[in-house]
Amino acid sequence: MTTFRLGLLVLSLAIIPAGAAGQQRNINFDLLVAARAGKEAAVRALLDQGANPDARDRVGDTPLNIAARTGQPAMAKLLVERGANVNLANLARVTPLMSAAFGGHVEIVKILLERQADLAPVDRVQKTAMIYAAGNGNAECVELLLDAGIDVNARYANNGTALMWAAAYGKVETAKRLLARGADVVARDDRGKTALAIAMEEGRVEVISVLRAAGARE
Repeated sequence: MTTFRLGLLVLSLAIIPAGAAGQQRNINFDLLVAARAGKEAAVRALLDQGANPDARDRVGDTPLNIAARTGQPAMAKLLVERGANVNLANLARVTPLMSAAFGGHVEIVKILLERQADLAPVDRVQKTAMIYAAGNGNAECVELLLDAGIDVNARYANNGTALMWAAAYGKVETAKRLLARGADVVARDDRGKTALAIAMEEGRVEVISVLRAAGARE
């Protein structure tokens, strides 16, 4: 059985700001609720009233991480303009960039990268923004991450590569773009498997054809 299993680790607890008290606690609570509801105008008003853009709920999510995960670019832009920390991860160590890459929220990925979001963080299940983008077939996000400086042949948990993740999930367009950027088709993971072997194991017929055309062998 493959070790390539993808799923953004999202903890689910009450939206209660941690370490807050009194009026500030209430306004931060309201900010988190507004962010989760997608109410940009309310978020703006609460920030104007002094709400902390980095307020966190009990699972460590900030309004920016919520906006990144739920695909709200205007809200994400507002929050970073008001000083939100683009690298602040939740308790699962998921950063806003990981959340946006997982969901394929291209505009938010651009916003975060423009603010110099860290490319390297690894979450609690040993995944990165690139793994989430490649495994979910979010090809444009993959391109943006490569343009930002990630090595196309970088190694992740279990010595896997972005191409291996794309192959495991049958993401043809993503595999093509990675190959066009120089992805190594002969690289092997800790089990000795190449991207082609992984695609064959998972029955990803189209990706198998793409990899073989690029010279891949088991």
